[in-house]
Amino acid sequence: MIEKHEFLDAFTLVQAAQSITVVGHLRPDADAIGSVTSTVLSLQQIGKEAVGAIGQTDSIPENLLTIPGSESVYFGDTLPESDLVIVVDCGSIERTGAFVDTIVDIKDKVIVVDHHATNPGFGEVNLIDVDAESTTTILYDWFDAMSIQITPSIAHGLYAGLLTDTGCFRWGRPVMHDMAKELMEFGLDIRVISAQLLDQTSVDDLRLVGQIVSRIELLEAGPYTLAVLVADYDTIHGRSKAVVEGLIEMVRAVDGADFGAVFKEYERGVYTVSLRSSHLSVASLAVHLGGGGHIPAAGYTARGTEIEALDTLIDATVTLGESLRSATRVDA
Repeated sequence: MIEKHEFLDAFTLVQAAQSITVVGHLRPDADAIGSVTSTVLSLQQIGKEAVGAIGQTDSIPENLLTIPGSESVYFGDTLPESDLVIVVDCGSIERTGAFVDTIVDIKDKVIVVDHHATNPGFGEVNLIDVDAESTTTILYDWFDAMSIQITPSIAHGLYAGLLTDTGCFRWGRPVMHDMAKELMEFGLDIRVISAQLLDQTSVDDLRLVGQIVSRIELLEAGPYTLAVLVADYDTIHGRSKAVVEGLIEMVRAVDGADFGAVFKEYERGVYTVSLRSSHLSVASLAVHLGGGGHIPAAGYTARGTEIEALDTLIDATVTLGESLRSATRVDA
């Protein structure tokens, strides 16, 4: 839980700045974009010159463009100049992508807001709560401390992060329902928001899912069984990233598997790997492989051939063995 004085320390930095850049993570999801847009809108409300930015040149997935303010988020290699940077939903500084070197150099002008268990804190002020369901959950409390007036657009961004990072409220603390109720009071059509972020699809998307899911494998790694999907470059290049990213939820709880893994080859020879489990600490596994995340949901990057990438995960799982079970704090 974040203490009141920590929120005030962060607000002090905000008050001293006129221009502020809000940075979300690479390959953003709804929590990242919702955190960026709601923070930008809140800062503009109190008279700040605020912009959102993502450190990659690839554009935003179409389903995230339904979040108010997302169309104005900058995607590029150069961090916009500003008096202060607020980094949201980035479990490590590397998740800021092309902005990482600049952010390292200006640490005293950086606020970090995040809920990933593996985040070491890389800002001057770090608002990190590993028990929070989403980064937007933390921001909701911080906005209250700053006396921000929640508007329908800000509420939409906050709700988007809460909805998706709780798996449509399938895991989290009771407080998540209180927050959802309060946000709904700002006129949100949660049925439409859910459909836009999670349900809308096409025949082409369904065929893509079927093509990838048909290749699912169960692999043995020491005491564990892995459910693995591989989305290779030739299959997913130019296709919907929202659909590809959603594949991980299909292998989270496969019968007979201890955890699920999806290997996404967005660049040839480079795999973005997502891990999910209901009873193991995949965060420990991701950290071991140079990544990070939450205890039940984490990720990392692997390089090489498909076989090499798979072998690396299997070897790491065998190496960590029973520690993956003992490191688990809570189920999700």
